[in-house]
Amino acid sequence: MNRQVLLCLIGLAAAVVFPLVAPNYLVNIGMLVFFVAFIGQSWNISGGFAGQTSFGHVVFFGTGAYTSTILQVTYGWNPWIAWPAAMLAGGIVGWMIAFLSFRAGLRGSYFALITLAFAEVFRILANSVPFTRGGLGMLIKADQRPLNFQFKDPVWFYYIALALCVISLVIAWQLTRNRFGARLVAIRENEDAARALGIDVFAEKVKVLTLSGAMCAAGGTLYAQKYLYIDPSIAFGVDKSVEMLLVSMVGGAGTIFGPLIGSITLTVINEVTRALASVVPALKNVQPLSLVVYGIMLILIVARLPDGLMGLFRRKPRHA
Repeated sequence: MNRQVLLCLIGLAAAVVFPLVAPNYLVNIGMLVFFVAFIGQSWNISGGFAGQTSFGHVVFFGTGAYTSTILQVTYGWNPWIAWPAAMLAGGIVGWMIAFLSFRAGLRGSYFALITLAFAEVFRILANSVPFTRGGLGMLIKADQRPLNFQFKDPVWFYYIALALCVISLVIAWQLTRNRFGARLVAIRENEDAARALGIDVFAEKVKVLTLSGAMCAAGGTLYAQKYLYIDPSIAFGVDKSVEMLLVSMVGGAGTIFGPLIGSITLTVINEVTRALASVVPALKNVQPLSLVVYGIMLILIVARLPDGLMGLFRRKPRHA
C-alpha cells in the first residue's frame, strides 16, 4: 500500500468518525463541505479535466432539483426513485447543451457564455411554467422517514454527502488512469492537435458534459431533499455556478482533490468572516466581506498558484 492510498484511507476513516464526536453545528458544516466539493467536482470533470469552462453549470443543478421534486410532489414518486431520474434529466440537458454548442463550434469564452445563457433561460422558464409553480417555488411535504429521503438525525445527510464526494473523487481518479481521461486532457491542452491525433473531439466533449450534468443533477436532488424547498432563484441562481467554479479554481482545476481542498478552504473563510462579523460591529454584513476575501484569494491564486492550492503539495523538481 503506497503512501497516497494510506493517507486517503486515514482521511476517509476520520470523516466517518467525525459526526460521532463533533457537535451538530460542525457536522452540518462538514455536510456542506462535502456537498460543495461534490458539485464542484462535477464542474471540475468538464471544466478542469476537459478544459470546457462553464459559467452556467447551475443549469444541471436546477434540472436535478426540479425533476426530482416535480416527480415527488406532483406525481407521487418516491424520492429515492426520482433521484436517478433527476440524474438522467441532468445528463440529457448536458448532452443537449453540448451537442448544440459544440456542433456550432463554440469553445472557450463563447462556450462559457452560452452555458450562462442556458442557465438564465431555464431560470426564466421555471419562473413561468405552471408545473414548477413559478416564483412561489415548490415545497416538499415534511415526512421524516428514511424511506422518504428525510431524516430526523441530520447526520445521515452528512454521510450521503460524504458518499457522493467519495464517488466523485473515484470518478476523477479514474479519469487520470483511463483513455477517456487522457483524451480529455489532450483536448484541454490543444483541441486541434487532439483532432490531428485521431481523437473525436466533438464526441468526447459531449460525453464529458453529459457525465458532468448527471453528477451535478444528483447534487440538486440532495439539496432539495435537505431543505425541502426550491424556487427558480435557488435552483438556477448564478451563485451556485460561481461556487462550483471557485472551489475548483481555488483548490486546483483538473486535479483529483482540488474541489475538496477548495471547499474546505472557502468554508473556513466563510465561518471566519461570520465570526469576525459577530465580534466587530463594522463587519455586520458578512456576505460582502466573504466575497471580498474570495476575490482576493482567487486573484492571488491565479497570479501565484495557477494550479491552485494543490500546487503546494506537488514536489518541485530537483536542480542539479
